[in-house]
This record gives sequence, C-alpha cells and structure tokens, in this order.
Amino acid sequence: MRGVARALPPLALLAALVGIWELYADAGSTSSLVLPAPHEVAAALWNNAGLLAANLGPTATEVGLGIGLALALGFSLGVLIHLSPLLRRAVYPLAIGSQAVPVAVIAPLLVFWWGFGVLPKLVVIVLICFFPVLVTTVDGLRAVDRDQIKLLRTFDATRWQAFRFAELPAALPAALSGARIALAVGVIGAYIAESQTATSGAHAGLGHEIEADLTALQTPRAYAAAVLLFALAIACFYALSLAERKLAPWAHPSRGETT
Repeated sequence: MRGVARALPPLALLAALVGIWELYADAGSTSSLVLPAPHEVAAALWNNAGLLAANLGPTATEVGLGIGLALALGFSLGVLIHLSPLLRRAVYPLAIGSQAVPVAVIAPLLVFWWGFGVLPKLVVIVLICFFPVLVTTVDGLRAVDRDQIKLLRTFDATRWQAFRFAELPAALPAALSGARIALAVGVIGAYIAESQTATSGAHAGLGHEIEADLTALQTPRAYAAAVLLFALAIACFYALSLAERKLAPWAHPSRGETT
C-alpha cells in the first residue's frame, strides 16, 4: 500500500499531462506529422511492439554497460585525482573540456577505429556519463572528516587503511549518486550514440529507429520509441537506487537506526 501511495502522485501528474497533450493535438493546433496525439502513439506502440522491443534490447544493453563503465572510470579517476594533486591539476581541466566535445565530430573516428559494433556507442555513452561520477567522487573524498583520518593515523593506520575505512565509505555513495545523475543523460547518450554512429545490425537500437522514423514521416512510431526511452530511464534510475542500497548500505540506515 505504501508503494501504491508513492506511485499515485506521479501517475496522476502523468495522466494530466497526457490529457492536456491529447486535447492540444485534437484541437488541430499542429499537424500529426509534427506532434501525434497520445492515442496515435499508443496505437503505434501496440502495432509495432515487436520492432520496438527488438530495438529496445540493444539500447538497454548499451545504457547498462555504458553506465557501468562510466561509474568505474569516474570513480577510479576520482580516487587517483584525490590521491595526486599533480594528476588533479593535469586531468581535471581535460575532463571538463571533454564534456564540450560534439559527438558528431568524433563519431566517424570512433567508427573508423572500432567498426560498426557496440564499442563506439559505449565510448560515446561513457564520455557523456563519466563526468558526474568523477565530480561527485572527488567531492565525496574531499568531504571526509579530517578528524577521522587523524584518529586512524594515531592508531598507526597506513594510507591504504585510512582510505579503506574512512574515505572509501564516503566516496562510494557519492559516486553512485553521480551515476544516478548520469542516468538522466545516459539514455539520451545512447540515443545520440546510435543516431551518430553507423551500425551493421538489423536492429540498431531505439536511437537509430527514431531517426529512421522521423525521416520516413512515421512520427507516431518515433514518439512510441521515445516513450520506451522514457520508461527505460525511470527503470534504470530505480534499479541503480536499489543497487546502491546493496553496495553502500551504510548510506541508507534503517528507520530504527535513525531514531
């Protein structure tokens, strides 16, 4: 019942937004080729369920692998930057600048290097998603109570032990929070990767499907694919939230521990 109560407000808001969308589309304010009505999108989703599901699989795989690699890269780089001020001064500006590189510029090079498979797409997703993980990891490490470090050192703890027992427990929840932020752009990153890099597969993902449908004026089906991306982002976000409770349980105390 508690879960149902939590789901009611977003479902009610979603229903209201869809209703407004339906009324706006039915009023004839714009062409259905530009903005199809929700019932047209639902029909396209039903009639093309097999095609869309086949394209959802590659996109979901790319998002999952990409976020995992972005988490590993951002966390590792954040730890190294924290441990080495020289590396921080050298790498941090380049990491910031990497977020301004247009994907369309490097996509042909990625395809030239690694072909038409999934690897160029993963590189694009990682490039887009690793930065929030990096920033939150560095901030989490810097926010560790210095008194804890001093206390460990009074007990002759090594640098590794101080990191293991004080800094790592603070950095991991921060990194996972960064990964949740990255998920907000990770699904869009998959769309960009699929639309900007060529592929040899029959089902190239929802990003490629959306681009093809828009070109062919199959706008309802393109919107149906966008609905699946919307649902995928929500599912990934809450899946990562559940994983965070397993990987960093100390960051989520139970009700009995907080009272």
